[in-house]
Amino acid sequence: MAVTRNEGNAQHAWDLMKKITFAMLATRDGEKIRSRPMAAYVRPEEGAIYFLTDARRHKDEEIANDHHVNLGFANASAQKYVSVTGYAAISDDRAKIKELFGTEAKAWWDSPDDPNIRVLKVTPEEAEYWDSPGTIVSYAKMMVAAATGGRPDLGENAKVAI
Repeated sequence: MAVTRNEGNAQHAWDLMKKITFAMLATRDGEKIRSRPMAAYVRPEEGAIYFLTDARRHKDEEIANDHHVNLGFANASAQKYVSVTGYAAISDDRAKIKELFGTEAKAWWDSPDDPNIRVLKVTPEEAEYWDSPGTIVSYAKMMVAAATGGRPDLGENAKVAI
């Protein structure tokens, strides 16, 4: 599938990410790929997706060695998915940490002043999304397609530069 530069599709990808809010962040550790779930702060106006991370974890080292990352956003019950490729950078931007610090962060740190908190900024390059009408409708369309020999229309899919 070719990457498009359609602004409407790019905005749709951003909107889906904002609604889903959690992503699997995949980094490289040598030849291995590692993923972990993280709360995403999606900021299309900044062209970035932010995460709060802990300096005592291995993500910092992995990103220092290879800044290419993938983010997998998924809402399986609604059949909405976004896969993002981009570049990551870790910083100790205390102002951004305080801006992002909220309920999700309180599960891991007592306050935004914790010296172990870091900001992980992902600058997306491309995204591919799948936006289906939902599980029940999708299954019904698949059953009809199987019975008639056709292909089901399971919603919108696009690969976009963002």
